[in-house]
Amino acid sequence: MQNHFELFHLPALFAIDPAALDRAYHEVQNQVHPDKFSTATDAEKRVAMQWATRANEAYKTLKSPLKRAVYLCELHGVDLEIESNTAMPMAFLIQQMAWREALDEARQTRDVAALETLDDALRVMRTAEVAQIAALLDAGDYAGAASTVRQLMFVEKFGEEVAGTFDLLA
Repeated sequence: MQNHFELFHLPALFAIDPAALDRAYHEVQNQVHPDKFSTATDAEKRVAMQWATRANEAYKTLKSPLKRAVYLCELHGVDLEIESNTAMPMAFLIQQMAWREALDEARQTRDVAALETLDDALRVMRTAEVAQIAALLDAGDYAGAASTVRQLMFVEKFGEEVAGTFDLLA
């Protein structure tokens, strides 16, 4: 069975061309769209639907830097141990605590400017981590990338908390 990159005829690299991914996705969708199979047998319709679903899943995975990084690690046999490996560098743990305190304080004081500052810091961290992951993955260091991928997972999840707080304060 093809992997997601093969499905879209893309190199199995972290750094992918978003426009090429979009084009490839639309090509696959055009070939397997259920509307094209309106006069087909039930079995053919079912297969087309399965391919369309697979293309949607592959596209969502490759479109997201975090999901793409996880997928590449797993594709190369590296288990991220998301549930069991919570080890993080001390500096990152200290940063997490500082962010949590800043978020709590911004919530209590309803300080939108403080939330914006926190959101900016998360964006900077996310950009740096995505760049580090890209370098490690495209160099073939999948095991080395796994730790940074776990950190990025925290940043993404915490970013969702910050966004939710913006919504609460609005």
